[in-house]
Amino acid sequence: MVNIVSTSNALKNITGTIVLAGAGKMGGAMLTGWLAGGLDAKRVVVVEPTPSDEIKALAGKGVRINPKDMAAAETLVLAVKPQSFREAGPLVKPFVGPSTLVVSIMAGTKISALEEVCGGMVVRAMPNTPAAIGRGITVAVPAKGVSAAQRAIADALLRATGAVEWAEDEKLMDAVTAVSGSGPAYVFLLAEELARAGVEAGLPAGLAMKLARETVAGSGELLHRSDLPVATLRQNVTSPGGTTQAALEVLMAKDGLQPLMIRAIAAATKRSMELAK
Repeated sequence: MVNIVSTSNALKNITGTIVLAGAGKMGGAMLTGWLAGGLDAKRVVVVEPTPSDEIKALAGKGVRINPKDMAAAETLVLAVKPQSFREAGPLVKPFVGPSTLVVSIMAGTKISALEEVCGGMVVRAMPNTPAAIGRGITVAVPAKGVSAAQRAIADALLRATGAVEWAEDEKLMDAVTAVSGSGPAYVFLLAEELARAGVEAGLPAGLAMKLARETVAGSGELLHRSDLPVATLRQNVTSPGGTTQAALEVLMAKDGLQPLMIRAIAAATKRSMELAK
């Protein structure tokens, strides 16, 4: 509750113009979080070639959409697709002055590329898809020259969709992408395979999927609410000689989940390095 209150106050205290370039799923989720947190809609400008009906409706609250003329803004949030960044650069460049805070949530786009194409004071951030329901986790890294006040603005904007952690070394972002950026897919795969294994054990497909979805979702919520270490939560489910222990002996074997996950994260980290620009 403390984080929600502090984020709300921080959003209400933002006085400059914020330009959101890209209002797709992630950009739209951020905008929704900003307005729900108390950010003045009249301070927001959306640049989006094909705005959804939901985005268009926000014009009635004061959000400006695709204005014809616009001077440099205090803050630019880049939520365009990474592959479209170079193409979109000239379109957003007019919004950036020497002291404009540029917050990027584009995967694999380095601070150096952002400075080259856009200029401004750059913060590179990596959110994940649970941001769409306000339960995301974002890691942000500031470029040299970003002031404490600008970092606070970036934190408030990013925190509107979930938790925020700050790093000082941009090299960590490849591993961040592998763990949390891609991480939701690993969890969804777990639900898929848990259901498939249930069918193999004799359960009807519909029941197996229902059990898998609710088990993964409920366990995630328990993990979110509990202050206990993850290992303790696991141990609390495990009775000596019981069914859970029998399954964990397979999952925790030398060729089990741990080495598989290490290889998976290593592969994703390597690919993030290859794609970085």
